[in-house]
Amino acid sequence: MTDLRYSPLDAEHRALGARMVPFGGWEMPIQYTGVLEEHRACREGAVVFDVSHLGSVRVHGAGAFATLQWAFTNDLDRIRPGKAQYTHLLDEDDAHVVDDIIVWWLAPGEFMVMPNASNTAPLLDAIGEAAVFRGGGECEIADITAQRAVLAVQGPDARARLASIDPQWAAVERFGVAPASFAGERGWVAGTGYTGEDGVELEIPRSVAATVWRRLLDAGITPAGLGARDTLRLEAGLPLHGHELGEGITSLQAGLGWVVRFDKGEFRGSDVLAAERDRGVTRKLRGLAVDGRQVPREGYSVQAPGGVEAGAEPIGTVTSGNFSPSLGHSIALAFLPPDIADGAAVEIDVRGRPVGATVTGLPFIRR
Repeated sequence: MTDLRYSPLDAEHRALGARMVPFGGWEMPIQYTGVLEEHRACREGAVVFDVSHLGSVRVHGAGAFATLQWAFTNDLDRIRPGKAQYTHLLDEDDAHVVDDIIVWWLAPGEFMVMPNASNTAPLLDAIGEAAVFRGGGECEIADITAQRAVLAVQGPDARARLASIDPQWAAVERFGVAPASFAGERGWVAGTGYTGEDGVELEIPRSVAATVWRRLLDAGITPAGLGARDTLRLEAGLPLHGHELGEGITSLQAGLGWVVRFDKGEFRGSDVLAAERDRGVTRKLRGLAVDGRQVPREGYSVQAPGGVEAGAEPIGTVTSGNFSPSLGHSIALAFLPPDIADGAAVEIDVRGRPVGATVTGLPFIRR
C-alpha cells in the first residue's frame, strides 16, 4: 500500500475522524459518522464528497474535437462548449467498456476528460493513439489530476447551500460547465454527479482546496464518504466500473445503448459493437428488488424460482448489491437473460439459501 495516492484534502478528512480505505489506488474516506446517516443527508439535504481520486485529463488544440469524437462512443456534436457529456471508451478488440467517462467541454478546442480512478493510464494511451491517427490536427494531452481537487456537492439543498457561498457555483445548469473562482483561483464547476440527486462538481486548484472544503462545511453541507456514494448510485441504478462495466461487458449489455451513437460514424470499437447490436445481446443489466434486508453480494448467482434447492444452472449473476436506506430493503444489479420481464420472480443463491427477488426496471429511486 506504500504507492497509494492521497487527496489534497487528506488531512481534512483525518481531522474529522473519517475512516480511510484504499480505493482505486488512492486512500479515500469511506465514511465519517456512518453510511446510513450520510446517505440520508444526501437524499434530504446536502452533502459533499471528495472525489479527487477521479482523473482529470485536459485535451486541447485544433485536433481535440476529432480526437475525442473518434475515441469515445457518444457524439460531441450533440453538445457544445459549456456542456458536459457522459460517454464510454471501448476496447478495440471486443468492445468491452474500458471506462465510462464524463467529458467537460470547457471552451472551443478545450476539453476536460474525467476517467475513473484506476483508468487514467489506459485513457491517456487511447487518447494519445486517437490524436496521432484520427485527430487531424494539433492536440495536447495533459494529466492534471495532481494539480486539483474535485468535490461533488449533492442533494436537494445543494444549490441553496452553495449559493450562500458563491451564487455562481450554484447557477450552473444540469450538465452545464462554467468557469468559477475559488478563493481567488480559477477552476470549474459542472452540473454533474453520481447520486441521482441534483448537484454540482467543483474542480478546485489544489492550493485552495482546503479553504473551499471548510467553507462548504461551514455552510451546513455534510461531509460524506464513498460508502454512501455507493448506496446512492445503486439506488439510482448507475453502473460502477469493475462491477457493471469492465472486462467482458459492453455498453449494450449494460443497458446503456443511449450512450452509443452509431450514426456519428466510425469510433473506437464501433465495428465489434455494431455486430453485437445486429445479432442481439445475450444478457442485460437489470434491477432486483430483494425480499428483506439480506444483502446479495457481487458474484452471487440468480436462479429461476426453485432453482437454488434444485441445483439448477444459474440464469444470471449479481454485480452489485446493498441495503437500500430509502426503500428499507436490499436491492441489487444483475446480468440476466434479455427476455425476462419486469415483475418476474427470481431467487438469489445466498450461500446455498434461496432469497426471493423481483426483476425491476432502473432506477430504483427516481428523483
